Amino acid sequence: MMKRLLVIIAVFIAIAGGMRDASAQTATSNDLIVNDKTYDGRKVVFVGEAIGDVMKRGDFAWVNVSDDIDAIGIWMPYALAKDIVHTGSYKEVGDTIEVVGIFHRACPEHGGDLDIHAQAMLILKLGKVTPEKLSAKRTNIAIILLAGLGLLWILTRSKLR
Repeated sequence: MMKRLLVIIAVFIAIAGGMRDASAQTATSNDLIVNDKTYDGRKVVFVGEAIGDVMKRGDFAWVNVSDDIDAIGIWMPYALAKDIVHTGSYKEVGDTIEVVGIFHRACPEHGGDLDIHAQAMLILKLGKVTPEKLSAKRTNIAIILLAGLGLLWILTRSKLR
């Protein structure tokens, strides 16, 4: 009975802890950029919104992830990246993801770029489509300006005759 309880508790802790690795340090984009030498080659946990496009490159993909401070390029197996549903743009709020991977301040594989090579990725929150709202004020201003331009064009044409 006690062993079963310990196994259940261990499984619960593993699930509740998600994919976090004890050796991985949670870092913001600012931490990674300012302290790049400290984090270079280390396992990090980075959380942010997937933005732009998921750029498939063979069996891998590039995903840019923004934590509202800056964005970091994440190189990950496409098998992980294909789970990303929404990427941030003016039309969408991107999925919030947690990435665990190795940080490179000057990645030799990718032309010296700063990046993270993801080993695991978890979607923390699904993004959503943001409906475009038309501003009544801006619509009215556009109509008035268009009417004024039309009137100016008519007056110019009548003076030329």
